Amino acid sequence: MSITMDTTLASLVTNKRRVSALKSLGIVTVGDALTYYPFRVTEPVPLRAIREAAPGQQMAFAAVIRDMRVVPMNARRGYRLEATVDDADFARSCRVPGSTARLTFFSYRKSYVDWVSMRLRAGTSVVVSGMPSEYMGQLQFTHPEILTVAPGSAGTGAGLEGYARGAASGNGAFAGSTDPYASAQSAYPPAAAAPSGAALKYDADTVQEALTRVCRPRPVYHASSRISSEHIHETILGLLWMMGARTSSTPDGQLAGAGSADIVAPTTDTIAVQNGEEKSGTTAESGAEALSQSIPDVLPESVRKAKNLMHRAEAFLAIHDPASTARFKEAIETLRYEEAFVSQTSLLKARSHAHKSAAHSCPLVTDSLRDQFIASLPFSLTAGQQQVIHDIAADLAHDWPMQRLLQGEVGSGKTVVALAAMLQAVDAGYQAVLVAPTQVLAEQHAETIGRMVEQLKPAIPVTLLTGGMKLAARRKALAVAASGEPGIIVATHAAFSKTFQAPHLALVVIDEQHRFGVEQRESLNAKTDDGTTPHLLVMTATPIPRTAAMTWFGDLDISWLTELPGGRKPIRTVVVNEADAATMGRMFAHIRARVDAGERAYIVCPRIDADDEENEGGSGVSSAAGSARGRAAASGSSARTAAGGRATRAAADAIGIDDPYETFDENGETVARPPLHAVAEIADRLQKLPQFQGIRFATLTGRDKDDVKTQVMADFAGGETPILVSTTVIEVGVDVKQASCIVIFDADRYGLSQLHQLRGRVGRGGTNSWAFLISRAEPGSPAEQRLEVIHHSLDGAEIAQADLEFRGAGDVLGDAQSGGKSSLKLLRVVKDADMIADARTSAEQLLAADPELAGEVQLAGAVLDFTRGNETFLTSS
Repeated sequence: MSITMDTTLASLVTNKRRVSALKSLGIVTVGDALTYYPFRVTEPVPLRAIREAAPGQQMAFAAVIRDMRVVPMNARRGYRLEATVDDADFARSCRVPGSTARLTFFSYRKSYVDWVSMRLRAGTSVVVSGMPSEYMGQLQFTHPEILTVAPGSAGTGAGLEGYARGAASGNGAFAGSTDPYASAQSAYPPAAAAPSGAALKYDADTVQEALTRVCRPRPVYHASSRISSEHIHETILGLLWMMGARTSSTPDGQLAGAGSADIVAPTTDTIAVQNGEEKSGTTAESGAEALSQSIPDVLPESVRKAKNLMHRAEAFLAIHDPASTARFKEAIETLRYEEAFVSQTSLLKARSHAHKSAAHSCPLVTDSLRDQFIASLPFSLTAGQQQVIHDIAADLAHDWPMQRLLQGEVGSGKTVVALAAMLQAVDAGYQAVLVAPTQVLAEQHAETIGRMVEQLKPAIPVTLLTGGMKLAARRKALAVAASGEPGIIVATHAAFSKTFQAPHLALVVIDEQHRFGVEQRESLNAKTDDGTTPHLLVMTATPIPRTAAMTWFGDLDISWLTELPGGRKPIRTVVVNEADAATMGRMFAHIRARVDAGERAYIVCPRIDADDEENEGGSGVSSAAGSARGRAAASGSSARTAAGGRATRAAADAIGIDDPYETFDENGETVARPPLHAVAEIADRLQKLPQFQGIRFATLTGRDKDDVKTQVMADFAGGETPILVSTTVIEVGVDVKQASCIVIFDADRYGLSQLHQLRGRVGRGGTNSWAFLISRAEPGSPAEQRLEVIHHSLDGAEIAQADLEFRGAGDVLGDAQSGGKSSLKLLRVVKDADMIADARTSAEQLLAADPELAGEVQLAGAVLDFTRGNETFLTSS
């Protein structure tokens, strides 16, 4: 069986529990495993004799078990296992006298104690790595790492000092001979015979191998309660061995060579050894060649050599089995540049492809509908709006499709700009479609646009099409679109259905672009009868820093609206500790006063009800893909689990946090956090408070039917239910002028960009407004620092920049960026801006010489995978 990056782990890993645990982390294939990168690498462990031990300082040494005993702990349940080790022969090579130390293990499980007892029988040679301490006047190692060595192995001979110096200096290489143990004979007595019938397995064949394994830097992975970092590492090394790696990556830049450490062959308990494959006899050279064939390079050879980068196979080895921390960092940089090069090549190809397509030209005419509309507005356009409208008009006049991203703060007037563009298309005799992510937002757009164009001559038909419409109304809307009559169609996802036909479609406007995938948007290209590609204008209120936008939307022309229309007052943001009952009480009293004054209040919770716990992944949180997390809020599209795998639609509807920040301990395991607040729970609690006696509440979640959502929003806007408890379904586009207060529970678990979006739901009517961020963050924690950013800033670009720095590019720009299918895992938009620019220049040169990448098959495949895997933020094919 030939193993490739697409081979499933289920066909290779015999331990099905481990397969399931890895799947929960989004690791399904060999490629997923090799790109599940460690978040840190340990420093090399120095070799020291027991007499050289310093309490609290990590060390490793070789020794022999002299005696071992198991002591029941009467005062407490469980057992204590103590073993005495003697390092006389190892210490002699260090030129110090030998000594003894105690190894101590505690466990409530008799089976574990029996297993350790069998491994630490008297006479067994072991290599110990751990942190020494002192107990009752004797040196002790509590739960150290132990590797047992097979009897008759090579001992600890000359060259140990050189190796110790190398380990301490961090280069991890033998500083003495290429094999410092080769000339030494074992001084250790053979271990006692194993008990009859017992199949005793040793961890290493030689002391050299064991010392190398414990002293080398080791990667630490984000783990879970189901699988440890060590087991993740063991699995990945087993896969590398199966693919041909027999030795780790060496400092001289070769895949294998004379001083490199052997990768231990996996046991059949872990990896299914293929028929005809032996665990020995494969040379380092042939193993390296096999690994290179299994993991072909993506970067063109000329680019790789010019940048002095590793081969891709070599980089994977250096990351998962690093010879040194420097080697690890070098490998990370190689794969980071690879990601930059692939992403930029993909964007450049998309831009080139768009310019080769044909589109309907929509030039401006005298006394145009667009100019009538602008003249009819009761306010003056900002300078930014005027410039963007002018730029779009020039784009629409071309006979190739416009590809433009319009980014603007909440309330900056994007709808006016989009309507001006649509009127220009209608004036030219064509159709224009505005696609909104939710029915509520589509209905609001249709009502607003209809009101704005009702005075124009000739009359402009505005048609609403949503999935929740009654059949008769839906058929009528579809018939209007299919007629090809010039006009404006406002639609939800229904515009992507096969039943929707618009034969004279010239312009597609997509609101909140990150909620729609490439395939959905491309489906609109097929709506025209003449094979033309519609002009495309995508809009987002999700703040994306200029550097990030230029990086990820490099196939688009980008416009920014930074000025807010007059009359908008700044929103006052208050961070409230949930445990501060007095402040919470004053906040609720304040909200009651605003409601009594005729205003409205939103109460936002991440979950629908308390029974959604099972949807929350290993750490107690899940993400709803869609916002600048592509993570669609509770109104939902796709969802991700916190561990990175895909969740269900139910999870998307249940959890409204856009991308919960994971908290990990030093071993990479997720730290448990309090359960998230739910809409049903909070609505019930608030209605019982004396501050809200006599006030009617309403609830709104992504599970509600479309007609229910419409009625709830109508009652809220009309004041019948002045307090709305909801999930983040209200995050985008909901426009209630009277809303002046918003309370966001579990604010410390949201991304900053999503908090900024939610905050933008209030203050839209020119009144004073407040945003209360309810937090359970620990003082001084990163979560508290994040909330301080949103507390002190109303600048969306500044907030997005901070969000990028706190949690990385992918988390701000789209679900695919950090989920299981992502092509990008290492690239950092802010910190790697220079690298991205360099990669873009190199990609431009490559595409100029080979536009179709005919000579770079692997790169072409990676570009295709990138486009498919990151479609949430790519806006063209």
